[in-house]
Amino acid sequence: MKSVLAILLSSTFFSLALTAQTRHEGNSHAISVPHIVRVALYKNFPESKTYHIVWERENGNYEANWGGRDGEANSAQFNPQGDFIEIVKEISSSQLPKSIFPYLKAHYHYYRLGGLGIVKDAKGITTYEVEVHGKDIIFDQSGKFLKEEK
Repeated sequence: MKSVLAILLSSTFFSLALTAQTRHEGNSHAISVPHIVRVALYKNFPESKTYHIVWERENGNYEANWGGRDGEANSAQFNPQGDFIEIVKEISSSQLPKSIFPYLKAHYHYYRLGGLGIVKDAKGITTYEVEVHGKDIIFDQSGKFLKEEK
């Protein structure tokens, strides 16, 4: 009987350990994050262990958010197999390439800028992301406009 109880308790604990908090359009609910994805996060970003991690689903992938005042100073994305896709680190406007500002002024001067981030993908490619009116405006490492994402 004790062994059955121990198995039930350990399986319940394991199940709870794999459930993470997530946000979706302002609502909180729990999702199940595969163990391999959590291991990949801690392997790639060991500093994340010291923060409360908020998980989200994005385009079928898992996104871990941690740090900063809003809890999203770092945002790392992994596929369901645990492969690292990219990390976005929050930055200040002074850290953006100066060549980004003329483009923003010409195309988005009437909008307030949101989050600013430096993005590094699994291949080591660096881009910059500027949130404007619910869209991400993407620039290459030198500050050249690449694309707009919703």
